[in-house]
Amino acid sequence: MSQLVRRTFIGITAAVIVLLSAAPAFAHGFTSTVYVHITGGGVGHVRTALELEYDLYVVSTADYEKDDPLFKAGTAAFDDGDTEAQAAALNAHAESAVKYVTERFTVTSDGKACTPTRVGGFTMGAREGAPYADLLLDWACSEQGDDHEVRSGLFPDAEGYVKGTKTIVTYDLDGRSGSAALDAEHPSFSIGQSWYERFWEFFRLGAEHLLTGIDHILFLLALIAGSRRLREIVLAATSFTLAHSVTFMLAALGLVDVPSSLVEPVIALSIAAVAGWHLWQIWRRGGQATEIATLGRGHFSLDRAGWTRLGVVFCFGLVHGLGFAGALGINEAWSWTLLWSLLVFNVGIEAVQLGIIALVFPLLAVLRHRAPRAGLWATGVIAAGVSVMGLIWFVERVFGF
Repeated sequence: MSQLVRRTFIGITAAVIVLLSAAPAFAHGFTSTVYVHITGGGVGHVRTALELEYDLYVVSTADYEKDDPLFKAGTAAFDDGDTEAQAAALNAHAESAVKYVTERFTVTSDGKACTPTRVGGFTMGAREGAPYADLLLDWACSEQGDDHEVRSGLFPDAEGYVKGTKTIVTYDLDGRSGSAALDAEHPSFSIGQSWYERFWEFFRLGAEHLLTGIDHILFLLALIAGSRRLREIVLAATSFTLAHSVTFMLAALGLVDVPSSLVEPVIALSIAAVAGWHLWQIWRRGGQATEIATLGRGHFSLDRAGWTRLGVVFCFGLVHGLGFAGALGINEAWSWTLLWSLLVFNVGIEAVQLGIIALVFPLLAVLRHRAPRAGLWATGVIAAGVSVMGLIWFVERVFGF
């Protein structure tokens, strides 16, 4: 084995080991999404309608405000699934509940803080089957400017309940409409921001989601490992992109609503299945696993195994689209403003996906050309590791470990 081949093999193996060892830290975990809709509330006033995950809201507020009665009443209502009791618990402890929000969510006008006042009582809604508390606030601003800034630090990691909370904001204010995604690294935005700044926010969010969602990266690695030539990985990636874009957009439009308790285990199973497919080809065909059978006719020129794999990838891509949508908790029916941002979110995902393919596939191609046996071993190691992780995640997600 030449020095170049040896280094390529070691590099690929090391990268896979790093990814697999990082899996527990980056696999989808407990997180939450806050939803905010901002509108005008008259001269010098701004209205914000917030939606907060109920059980998280209760425990975070009770812990921060040392409000044990709220914790007892709120958790009992949550366990009973009684939405009227849930709203009653928050309304009975409205001072604590509102204070928790207004100390972490703020609105300013031309750099000066606006003063919040609760409008009406708490009501209850639901997102993805989980109860959400609805809170309407009116913000009185001393300055009647058009440079409003929104900042959110709700449910921070430091509380220890969830990680990576996102605040999805849609707005129709100051003659502008749009959306923004806030998190710990980017906690604020100005409604006067330019279109390219809004574009960058959701592009970054999509890129970060794929980079920190190790399950999607491993699925992509399984596709790369099982692809015998550049045309196959391009077609597989395109099929995957088209499929997850379809369900991603359907979910964004509120036309598809599948619970995450079903989506996440199937995603894990898809990872194991695609990786296992390549292992099965190696077991069945040995050293000929990377060879192409009689080519089909047409522009794609795929053999039977290639077409079958493409169909499997497309079907699993449909499920992954629901997983991408679930990352933002999307179920806003016909929200065109948010839909534009979600398209940009999808572009961010695709940019990272193409980057990984451009980095990994040429290395495997060189290894297969210089040392076919070493190339087969490398793809086998990748597929085996990915398959094991997929099965572990499947069991964890089915049984709630």
